[in-house]
Amino acid sequence: MEKSSNYYMELEHRYGAHNYHPIPAVLSKGEGIYVWDVEGQKYMDFLAAYSAVNQGHCHPKLVKTMQEQCAKLTLTSRAYYNDQLGTWEKYCAELFGYDKMLPMNSGAEADETALKLMRKWAYEVKGIAEGEAKIVVCNGNFHGRTITIVSMSSDPSAYGGYGPYTPGFIKIPYNDIDALDEALQDPTVAGLLIEPIQAEAGVYVPQDGFLRTAADLCKKYHCLLVADEVQTGLGRTGKMLACDHENVRPDILVLGKAISGGMFPISCVLADDEIMLTIQPGEHGSTYGGNPLAAVVAVEALKILQDENLIENSERLGKIFREEMSTIKSSYIKEVRGKGLLNAIEIDKHSPKSAWDLCIKLKERGILAKPTHDYNIRFTPPLVITEEQLREAMVIIKDVLSSI
Repeated sequence: MEKSSNYYMELEHRYGAHNYHPIPAVLSKGEGIYVWDVEGQKYMDFLAAYSAVNQGHCHPKLVKTMQEQCAKLTLTSRAYYNDQLGTWEKYCAELFGYDKMLPMNSGAEADETALKLMRKWAYEVKGIAEGEAKIVVCNGNFHGRTITIVSMSSDPSAYGGYGPYTPGFIKIPYNDIDALDEALQDPTVAGLLIEPIQAEAGVYVPQDGFLRTAADLCKKYHCLLVADEVQTGLGRTGKMLACDHENVRPDILVLGKAISGGMFPISCVLADDEIMLTIQPGEHGSTYGGNPLAAVVAVEALKILQDENLIENSERLGKIFREEMSTIKSSYIKEVRGKGLLNAIEIDKHSPKSAWDLCIKLKERGILAKPTHDYNIRFTPPLVITEEQLREAMVIIKDVLSSI
């Protein structure tokens, strides 16, 4: 007998931690931009697992690559070499233009790796006294959920109740050049960790020229610029990297999510030798990081983005989406913002319908999206979406949002 959605939701509620508040859809199948629930209801996925499924659900090339490697070798740990890791490291380093790549599993792990590299570089290269290095971060940031990462958060729901907190962070407003300039003048600052676009905060796009100026300031004060492109990278904003919109090359690049195409957790950090080689054998690592299965999947996922012109598709369709959403006739639509297919619609806080209410209505109409921070609805479909599919979805989205 087929189990119902209620059965599975009650099962999670009974036996799982209550650390998420999901949209009430129990999914069992995915293909391209579509997912199906256990009752067979079909939806357009406009979240794409928080931008992890840029290549679409269960892309056949990724499935084939994964199946073939699964039958040969999946894990060696880094106690040995394997025949796939070097190929991934070379491909990734050459594609993004860095000397070295360090593989991890999750975005949070990759950000933690970047923090360790920043501090190592600060002590061994910049000459800051041991234990004194500071890192500049921005209010509204989201880099993960480890104790150290939530220590730099400005969101009480992220850091509340987890103290004592890791010291060594200077928090400044996002998109504030004057505040950044002042912070970087501190000689004990190792660098700036920043999201080129703050996705989790509600898709906040900085003013034109902000990233370029930030990069110039970091160079002026001999500090590292570290770009967390876990959500914004790999075609999501209409460029391979969001930093590419301003021709900025960060000193350390953090990637995750879509580097696996949604197949399983993969992340990595890229940097040049002066930074990467400050970490020596035994000083950092991961049992699963750099496993051969991850290596072949990551290379294939990156190739798909390029071979299928998904980056260009993101740029073109993102403009159409924002132009169309800007025509919604409702006094409760406060703002439409984004780049590429990373977009958000902000609902006025006085709206009679919350962002959650609207996402439930969208779900009832066959579109899955998720609120972020009460008044924002993020729209991030897989980059394989066609213009026809996008326009079909926009009719529904406009109708639901106009109903406020």
